[in-house]
Amino acid sequence: MNLYLRLFLLSFIVRLRPKVSMWEGTRTPFRVLPNDLDLFRHVNNSRYLGFCDLGRLDLMTRAGSWAEVKRRGWFPVVAAQTITYRRSLTLWQKFHVHTRMLGFDERNSYIEQTFVRGDDIMARAVIQVRFLKRTGGSVTHAELQDAVGAYPADLELPLWVREWADSVRISQSIPVSDG
Repeated sequence: MNLYLRLFLLSFIVRLRPKVSMWEGTRTPFRVLPNDLDLFRHVNNSRYLGFCDLGRLDLMTRAGSWAEVKRRGWFPVVAAQTITYRRSLTLWQKFHVHTRMLGFDERNSYIEQTFVRGDDIMARAVIQVRFLKRTGGSVTHAELQDAVGAYPADLELPLWVREWADSVRISQSIPVSDG
């Protein structure tokens, strides 16, 4: 329920925050609450992914893209993600999730989300996102650019992200075991 409450609050707060370009990124503020904690009294690993969802929604809303995506009957899905934890977030600490576009390949968009407390990086996630149509099928890059604006000419997907995406891709074939 906590993430729904945060989503509700974010929907009001985002109206007060300045508009941004989809390409400049956002800083979304949070505070660690008691129900974010696991048995070890630090933020549960699944909560980080929930904060990532809210950070991406903040970016899309403040950039004006979310309303257009919904109007067209599209929705984003996470196709793959990886997160690396550096330090723990604990009760009542304030932190920000920095969300920025990394680039695109033939099918997907890639986003980096960094958890920052003060000057310390606490965790970093890389998210592979695809937009789907409620009527079926994927949204093409041409359609996405029409909705959110042209991609910056200098936005090039880093090689390490391409390599990561290739390494986590699931093939259609199911390996058969002889045992």
